[in-house]
Parts: sequence; structure tokens; C-alpha cells
Amino acid sequence: MPKPQLLHFLHVLAFNVFAIAAVIATVTAATVTLQLKEAPQFYNSPACPSITNIEDYPNGESSIFCSDQAVHVAVTLDSAYIRGSMAVTLSVLQHSSCPQNIVFHFVTSAAANVSFLHATISASFPYLNFQIYPFDDASVSRLISTSIRSALDCPLNYARSYLANLLPLCVTRVVYLDSDLILVDDIAKLAATPLGDNSVLAAPQYCNANFTSYFTTTFWSNPSLYLTFANRKPCYFNTGVMVMDLDRWRNGDYTTKIEEWMEIQKQMRIYELGSLPPFLLVFAGNIVPVDHRWNQHGLGGDNFRGLCRNLHPGPVSLLHWSGKGKPWARLDANRPCPLDALWAPYDLLQTPFVLDS
Repeated sequence: MPKPQLLHFLHVLAFNVFAIAAVIATVTAATVTLQLKEAPQFYNSPACPSITNIEDYPNGESSIFCSDQAVHVAVTLDSAYIRGSMAVTLSVLQHSSCPQNIVFHFVTSAAANVSFLHATISASFPYLNFQIYPFDDASVSRLISTSIRSALDCPLNYARSYLANLLPLCVTRVVYLDSDLILVDDIAKLAATPLGDNSVLAAPQYCNANFTSYFTTTFWSNPSLYLTFANRKPCYFNTGVMVMDLDRWRNGDYTTKIEEWMEIQKQMRIYELGSLPPFLLVFAGNIVPVDHRWNQHGLGGDNFRGLCRNLHPGPVSLLHWSGKGKPWARLDANRPCPLDALWAPYDLLQTPFVLDS
């Protein structure tokens, strides 16, 4: 290569390397400088049971983390949705009559900076009862098939299928919550949902939804597949809000049952929607239905455009921005939907004080 061309090539290369480094530095700085406010401290009402926090369990768990009197809540946690997870936490505490009896079980990627996440949560909630559980992405990545929206393919979306393995054996019941929702009611009411003699899950279900649309024609044309719903009356339910009996889950080895359907999906395309269809295949028709007030879902719009939506008719205990649009992203872009104003008061993002000119 002639010397002038070589010099030009090196100049362009150096410029591109500098540009890439600048972008990386900007993204890193944005991540590092994300400042979250400290939330108020919330206290139990006089009627709440007293749970003594004493190290008296064989594996070193304190009693609050193993108590059946505590409300156990599981939420995923990552850098992209951390504002959402913090908003969930604040809303749960703010509307609870016994906030000091709530235990949060945060599940994050094994590749995440757990120390940073722990410090971030502790700074915003100094008195929170919580633990963080690293989730090995590799355990599920090999089973994930591409879906209609790339965000649905994140391995952490599948962590809900592994809660029985991740959480301590002493935790027998947990309320799983997605990180794009807020509660406006006492979570103890949801956690106390009776599961009867055999049910593993409770969730709001929607029998007016077109259940067949959640699976492909390949599925519905194969009797060895669709007969899994024989002797059931399957209905769609959203897996972003679930009450789970972890003892029954473990005894029934339901993680393996979900993985078996994911293996079939790898061989033949039987669904399009990420982590939801395997839950439907295993549980639809066998869950305890919960009042729809506990999952006013779809506020994020559809999976393609994320258009604004209104609330469903009826009372509201939980608002869920499932779908493509997330309230923090729309607020940051100054293009919020009307209902995003209901999420904003729970946003702990520390915004700089600006004087009016």
C-alpha cells in the first residue's frame, strides 16, 4: 500500500477507534451516573405479626427470609429495567399494611455486577429485607428460540421458571412480579390467594382471549402436541403476576416440564411468544384464577409499536406495562402515554434541580 494511502487508512482507523471508544465511554458514564433517590421508610401497622430476625436456621438464613408469615416477592433485576424494578419495590412497600414483613428476592444475570446492584438497592431502600440471586444464563440460553420481539429472548425472562431452584428451600410460596408494573393495593391480599389442594399457580386468566393464537398451525395440526390440553379448559394467563407454591413446583419438577416443551420448540416451531407459551402448555386450565384487578396488563401496547392503551373496565390493584412500550422510556423521550403519569410517582430516578429562567 502506498504511503499516502497507508497514512489515510491509519487516520481513518484511529478516528473510528476513537469514535467507538467515545460511544462506549458515554454509555458507561450514563450507566454509572444513573442516580436513584432514597425511598421513604415504611413501618408495620400495629396489627402486623412480629417476625424476629434471628439467625436460627440451619443454612444461616435469618428467620424473616424463611418465615411463612412474611410475604415473599420475586422480581428480576438488570441494568435496562432497574428503574422499573425499583418502582415495583416502592409501590409494594407504599401500599402494604406490613411493609417490614416483606422479603424481596431479586434475580439477576450471573454476568451482572451483583455488588453494584446490591449497593444500588441498599442506597434507595436502606431498611429493605432482600437477597440477590445470580441466574446462570447458560442454563436456559441453549433452549431459547427467537420470538416476535428480541426483548422477549433475554434469558432473564425465563428466570421465573427456575425460582424453585434459585430461592432457599425454606421459601414455600412467592409472588412473582414483572419489573414493568406497580401495585396500588396491599400485596398481602394477593399473596394470600388460596391455592386449594393441588394447584401450583394462581394468576388472573382471560378465557375470552383467542387461546389458539398463542400456538402455531404446526402445533394445532399435531395430535401428539395439542392433546396435552385434553381434559383441560385452557385459558390465557399473563405470567407477569403469579402466586407460586414452590414446594408443589419442586415436587412436581415443573422446571423440567417447561424445559421439555422448550426442547420441542427448538425442533419444530410451535409458538412465537418467548417464555409465556411453555407456561401455558404446562399450566393453562389448572391454575387458580385471580381477580383481573391484579393485572391490568397491556399498558405497554402491543409487541410491535407499543401504542398507548387505556385501562380495562373494573377496579385496579395492579397496573402492568406489558408490551413494547415502557413508561420510563416514554417519559425520558418526552412522549408519554396518559397512563404513564400513574407510574411516574414511583420512579426513583434522581433528576437535577433546574431553576426556571
